[in-house]
Amino acid sequence: MEDGTDLSPSIAQIVQRLRGSHLHSQLERQAKDCLHRPEIKLESLKEDVRAFLKASGWEKRLQNAVYRELHVQLPQCHPTTPAEHLKEPLAYMRKAQASWEKRVLKSLNSMSTELGVPLARMRPVGEQKDLTNKWNEMGTDEPDLSRFRPVYAPKDFLEVLISLRNPNHDSSEDMTVKSHWGLIQVPLNIRDIPQLRQAYSELNLNNGQLGIDDHACVALHTCMCLHASVVVEQDSAAAQQYSRRGCPTGLRSDLWALTLNSTNQPQDVMHYEQLKAGVIQHDLLVDYLIYKDVKLTASNDDYYFVFEDFLYQVMLCFSRDTAVLEHFKYNSATPPKSYIHGKVGNEEFAVLYPPNGVIPFHGFSMYVAPLCFLYNEPSKLYSVFRMMYIRYFFRLHSISSSPSGIVALCLQFERLLQAHLPQLFYHLRQIGAQPLRIAFKWMVRAFSGYLSTDQLLLLWDRILGYDSLEVVAGERTAVLADLSTLKVMPLIQIFLFATAI
Repeated sequence: MEDGTDLSPSIAQIVQRLRGSHLHSQLERQAKDCLHRPEIKLESLKEDVRAFLKASGWEKRLQNAVYRELHVQLPQCHPTTPAEHLKEPLAYMRKAQASWEKRVLKSLNSMSTELGVPLARMRPVGEQKDLTNKWNEMGTDEPDLSRFRPVYAPKDFLEVLISLRNPNHDSSEDMTVKSHWGLIQVPLNIRDIPQLRQAYSELNLNNGQLGIDDHACVALHTCMCLHASVVVEQDSAAAQQYSRRGCPTGLRSDLWALTLNSTNQPQDVMHYEQLKAGVIQHDLLVDYLIYKDVKLTASNDDYYFVFEDFLYQVMLCFSRDTAVLEHFKYNSATPPKSYIHGKVGNEEFAVLYPPNGVIPFHGFSMYVAPLCFLYNEPSKLYSVFRMMYIRYFFRLHSISSSPSGIVALCLQFERLLQAHLPQLFYHLRQIGAQPLRIAFKWMVRAFSGYLSTDQLLLLWDRILGYDSLEVVAGERTAVLADLSTLKVMPLIQIFLFATAI
């Protein structure tokens, strides 16, 4: 087939990634063990082993793993395409991201120098014992945080996005009355209302939505039965599809984990315990940033303050997880480097810092907080959060041209608001209250901390269901302007409420 050459590199890449996974070793072991079974015949060995793996559920696990890999795979390009072009095709975006990374790293290093706090140190034995004993009560004995400040806040990041310009684009070519109303002045291809209506057809008013149309008992019962069967069958693709119209409260945790193919097998628990041991053994400067962020955000939130200890556990382990580095293969960002003391500039002594390559910013812990309502096991909570981050949340604080990237989301928000509520947009602009400056911090956090938890989880249902952050910026505009049959997504509704106040 003509498309065979396009598929083979993708298949080869997925096979290569899965070959070194724990699932691969489990499949090999199961295949070897089944050779002693009486139903396995030598003359039909291959078919019989496949039939056994299918009947015992291993084929479904393999399908889910392949499905997960398809969501994080780089787009197919020419074999000679440079790696940085695969991460981000636009040169000015790459340059802006690199400049931003240097600025953030400089801020972190300056903080380390000013406060006399090393980037990393081995904890004394006594301190390790204390932390071990207080692991589940870290909120009661956090360090002195008065000297520490967030490395950056969403408003700092917004200023960088506002300054973005494509040097090859002549803005005079498409100048209109509204072309300079918004703050984002980069030409990106984003969807308009008809395209959004087509892409998100499951959100049509004629389709019942869980969490919205629960009064429709018959439809609700049908949806509940469908979701329950998906959980029993352990089908990631089906779980994602059915999440598009909302997840039942009692099944949401299972459906999300299934969609993300996030397991809580013994090896996952062991991985979490290894990360925990790393936290206990070593003290990092970013630990204080995590403590500070939780104190400034979740600890002051009426919904999330009770999960303070969980947030510390998950965030501290996340900062040590080198498995997170995998997402930099398709992320426009690059993990920051540091150097062993006295060897600055010598690449032989360069190390990635923090180990996961992600420097936390103000509000970062709010990506974890809503998940605490769904998972009460720290290892399971951690596994789901890590998958959510490397699939979605990283795009909200990195500069890229991705349709789900923060730049495109900001541009889409401004375009839709200008097109369908121009009087509101113009009025706010005239009084010096640019809409994006108000809404940006909501989008960076994917609305965590700004929506009530039940509404937020409904929104995140759709993010997983459509495998896109695009729903954050656009769908509610269509409802308010009465130009679409989309519903549920609350961005512009909240925006109007806030500005009315």
